Amino acid sequence: MAKDSKSILVTGAVGQIGSELTMALRERYGADNVVATGRKTEPGPELRESGPFYFIDVTERASLDVVVKKHDIDTVYHMAAILSAVGEKKPLLCWDVNMNGTINVLRAAMDFDMNTVIIPSSIAAFGPETPKENTPQETVLRPTTMYGVTKVAGELLCDYYVGRFGLDIRGLRYPGIISSETLPGGGTTDYAVEIYYKAVEEGSYECFVREDTRLPMMYMPDCIKSTIDLAEADFENLKHHSDFNVGSMSFTAKELEDSIRKHIPDFTCTYKPDYRQEIADSWPSSIDDSAAREEWGWEPVWDLNAMTEDMLKKLRRRHEEGRLYG
Repeated sequence: MAKDSKSILVTGAVGQIGSELTMALRERYGADNVVATGRKTEPGPELRESGPFYFIDVTERASLDVVVKKHDIDTVYHMAAILSAVGEKKPLLCWDVNMNGTINVLRAAMDFDMNTVIIPSSIAAFGPETPKENTPQETVLRPTTMYGVTKVAGELLCDYYVGRFGLDIRGLRYPGIISSETLPGGGTTDYAVEIYYKAVEEGSYECFVREDTRLPMMYMPDCIKSTIDLAEADFENLKHHSDFNVGSMSFTAKELEDSIRKHIPDFTCTYKPDYRQEIADSWPSSIDDSAAREEWGWEPVWDLNAMTEDMLKKLRRRHEEGRLYG
């Protein structure tokens, strides 16, 4: 059931989170009220055919403004970003997209008098000096990746715009996101998605982090829920704005392997850590999301075993239909 009419723009709508978030927003607010955008990757048929779509480059303000003006946009979900692993290979591109793109969205929000801007952050904002267990909401932010640097700078920039200009900006520090619908796009937690696909397709997987690597994770339905829940929260109840910790589950790579083996007993996983291990080691193993729970009622639904059962059920069905990867 569509809610009161809005005019929503989603940047990065072809990405892992953006693609599913766009469809959820179209169902909630009406397909014609949610404008999807991407930089160069072709959208899938469902995304392309269900509502308006444009190719834009968020680093070029003019291309953003054209769509904002045409659709009288009042709300932006700014999902366009270069993620951690790709960001280490292309740090200048990471800075350009993540920072200049964000500044362009914030300037457009001011110039066109928008209502709300949602700009996600990440657990990549933390670093080796951050407490790893039950990482607090307010803590040391000294990341060791360019992606993390842009997330910290983005949080501070967004909070500056809230305090200085009175904009309604909100953001969540996403943990690793696991989806049965869209493959990840170059993040350090990609193994937690790839392992399911390889378990169904080949019955084995070579993992690029150690088996004892424990990181916070979240199933995509909870990711979408947390994003929309925050966007719809009463702004007056928010003491924080652009940096909410959101938690769901934490597990090691070995615990993930064992969860899969409950359904595929012959599944095997080997471990061959690469450069992403150092990134993973700099991140928390669990986080304290009490601020999100208290200020806007956050509560996750999924745990590891429920997620595994659902992931494997969906991926097996697609594999049988010959469309595991889309």
